[in-house]
Amino acid sequence: MTGLVALDRGGSVPPFEQVRAQIAAQIAAGYLVDGTRLPSVRALADELGLAAGTVARAYQLLEEAGLVHTARGAGTRVVRPADVPQEVADAAHALAVAARSAGLSADQAAAALHEAWPA
Repeated sequence: MTGLVALDRGGSVPPFEQVRAQIAAQIAAGYLVDGTRLPSVRALADELGLAAGTVARAYQLLEEAGLVHTARGAGTRVVRPADVPQEVADAAHALAVAARSAGLSADQAAAALHEAWPA
C-alpha cells in the first residue's frame, strides 16, 4: 500500500476528484517532488478498490493541469510546477476574488480564463 490517497466513500465528492485533489495538494505542499513516480493506474485503482478508468481520469486531469507527465514505459511522474511571475500570481488572485464575489466556482473561473486565452 502506498497511502497516497484516502477516499471518503460516503462523501459527495466523486472518487476521481478525491484522487486528483489529494495528489495535487501533495504536489503543491512539496510532499511529491519533481520526478516522483506515481503508482500505475491499475495499482492505485486496485489499492483503492476503484475502476482503473476512475484513476485514469484523475491522472488525465493532473496531466492537463501540468502537474504530472505520463510516458509510455516510464509511468506517470510528478512535474515541478513552473515558477509563476508575481504579476501573474497577483492577476490570478484578483480573478479568484472577483469570481468569488460574483458567486462563481473555481471551475467557472477557470473556464472564463480558458475562454480568454488566445488559441
